[in-house]
Amino acid sequence: MNTTWQDIRYKLLHSGSKLNLLIGINVIVFLLINVPAILEQLFVTGLSQPSSILAYAYDYLAMPAYLPKLAIRFWTPLTYMFLHQGIFHILFNMLWLYWLGQLFEEYLGTKKTVGLYIAGGLAGALAYVVSFNLIPAFSHSEVLPLTTVAGASASVMAIVVATATLVPNYTLFLMFLGPVKLKWIALFYVVFDFLSIAGPNAGGEIAHLGGALLGFIYIKQIQRGNNWGENITNVFKASPKIKVVSKNASYQKSGRNTNSAPQQDEIDRILDKISQTGYDSLNKSEKETLFRASNND
Repeated sequence: MNTTWQDIRYKLLHSGSKLNLLIGINVIVFLLINVPAILEQLFVTGLSQPSSILAYAYDYLAMPAYLPKLAIRFWTPLTYMFLHQGIFHILFNMLWLYWLGQLFEEYLGTKKTVGLYIAGGLAGALAYVVSFNLIPAFSHSEVLPLTTVAGASASVMAIVVATATLVPNYTLFLMFLGPVKLKWIALFYVVFDFLSIAGPNAGGEIAHLGGALLGFIYIKQIQRGNNWGENITNVFKASPKIKVVSKNASYQKSGRNTNSAPQQDEIDRILDKISQTGYDSLNKSEKETLFRASNND
């Protein structure tokens, strides 16, 4: 048991990837709330009664749209992005975070993951609150004081769209569909969320779109050399436009001089090529240049 705990702690804190930390926090929060809630229903209230533990957790951790309540639950724009309603909700969010987050970290390194996750969640929270208080269909609703939103979907959408913006032609192999370019996957989810705004999960869909927009702007600003979002977690540095990290060990086998730093103009040209035609379009020399850039950053 002690070895298992040590393995989990290493995965969360010392593995290098920030994805494990984010997924770990989401899973821990989910278990801390839902395990006692299930025990409460099994041994105290019965299955026919709602769990008071769940009710209390969502009252204090989910984000309300009603401004007077939000004022006294001012921490919820942060806590809502680690709260999930049900096993399938957290399962699909964490799977997408893991799959696309790995690709995001492959190109941009691990230091930007947490910053984008939080920024995407906050953008989703802002879109949700503004929409529900300004759009008549929501602001005039009698259930507005009771409306809340929860989940990591806005944060995950920020990472999905950011990755698709950076490498739009990267191909994923999907069950029953075969090879699909990442830009089409991201576009599908954006359109799906927009068309679902009039449905029962309007707040969640709006939050997803806010996170998606943030992810798109995030990458565009980095490509233009702006350290946009630096104040969130201080994840950007001042000089380079972007930091690219490759985990492919084959790059290290080149006989080239890895001690000389590539010129910034050459790095920018390669990054533009990735944005337009995808990473797979790079030749061996260009890949080696990116690898040397990451080591000399």
